[in-house]
Amino acid sequence: MKHDDVCEVTCVDGEKVQRVKEIVTQQNTMAVSQIFKVLSDDTRIKIAYALTIEDELCVCDVANIVGSTTATASHHLRLLRNLGLAKYRKEGKLVYYSLDDDHVRQLIQIALEHHREVKDHD
Repeated sequence: MKHDDVCEVTCVDGEKVQRVKEIVTQQNTMAVSQIFKVLSDDTRIKIAYALTIEDELCVCDVANIVGSTTATASHHLRLLRNLGLAKYRKEGKLVYYSLDDDHVRQLIQIALEHHREVKDHD
């Protein structure tokens, strides 16, 4: 089986490879991959998406939105918080979560926009 998406000959631009390789290795790509790993779970992406729609949601609201128990919602929210994607505040007996900053909101919105564009091309 022939693949037309693979180079048929080896041709390496050594200068370009060295320059990019140095930049790539200087970044903490492992931390970034952890963010995407956490967001790769459908429930967590639904939670993050919900938090782009509403600035702040109670754990009970999140559980109802994603169709889970409050314990499950809390678990997912804690994972998002541990990676710095979400933050929380406690008000009496209630805990409210929000996205940590606008970068997280942009990540979710860009991913959804990309999905819509790709879907429209099919």
